[in-house]
Amino acid sequence: MEKEELFKYVDHTLLTQTATWEEIKQICDDAIAYGTASVCIPPSYVKQASEYVGQKMDVCTVIGFPNGYNTTAVKEFETKDAIANGADEIDMVINIGWVKDKRFDLVENEIRTLKEACGNRILKVIIETCLLTEEEKIKMCEVVTNAGADFIKTSTGFSKAGATFEDVKLMVDNVGEDVQVKAAGGIASFDDAFKFVEIGATRLGTSRIVKLAKNEKASGY
Repeated sequence: MEKEELFKYVDHTLLTQTATWEEIKQICDDAIAYGTASVCIPPSYVKQASEYVGQKMDVCTVIGFPNGYNTTAVKEFETKDAIANGADEIDMVINIGWVKDKRFDLVENEIRTLKEACGNRILKVIIETCLLTEEEKIKMCEVVTNAGADFIKTSTGFSKAGATFEDVKLMVDNVGEDVQVKAAGGIASFDDAFKFVEIGATRLGTSRIVKLAKNEKASGY
């Protein structure tokens, strides 16, 4: 695979608390220039970004981010609001406490509720792998599959670690055939990005790959 093709797997991301509209516009411009899969931005910028990019780029945003412990009703409202503002894709964070409590029924119902709100738009489910045991990761592959989400995603990039090759391989091996895998957080090089794709990830959440292509300092998500 050439670098040009790799960009098609990338959700070009800016989710820092200090993100300004000028910075959001820049990553939108870069996403269009490099042909990424989407631009992933804070909900407060979705309307502006959607109007700015028009049909040139899909806009992705995050729900219940980064901690995931909002109520389901709040996440559902966030999702509907984001879609009304023009979001094409939704990345939601699960309630990790429910996973620890083994309330998988609540987690599955929440994912299903948000998928219903998304309709035919893509829903990605962030399980924050660095906070889960291997048993919990495998169980979440089952839950995400049963709930009808489109993707399972490793990380927010705001916890203690991001994507690992081992976690992505585990997810690829355990999700249903209709669920894809997104690796996110800490993807620091083209070599790492290529390896995640080789393992089976079909999306990469990262701000660094486009920066590397532009010969800029590659730090952050």
